[in-house]
Amino acid sequence: MKISARNILKGTVKSITDGAINSEIVIDVNGTEIASQISKASVDHLGLKVGKPAYAVIKIDNVLIGVD
Repeated sequence: MKISARNILKGTVKSITDGAINSEIVIDVNGTEIASQISKASVDHLGLKVGKPAYAVIKIDNVLIGVD
């Protein structure tokens, strides 16, 4: 995965809380929790599941979620 953001933190999905349109994803990065809200469609597209590895990608004021 190559992207322009420089703050890419690998962790494990700790929780997924579904809302009406978006889901809150919490990723554990060495004991630090990072949360992001992404669309439910993105959760499905990325195949996010609790316990799976994922990346928190931080760029200015956004936290993006990514997988390999």
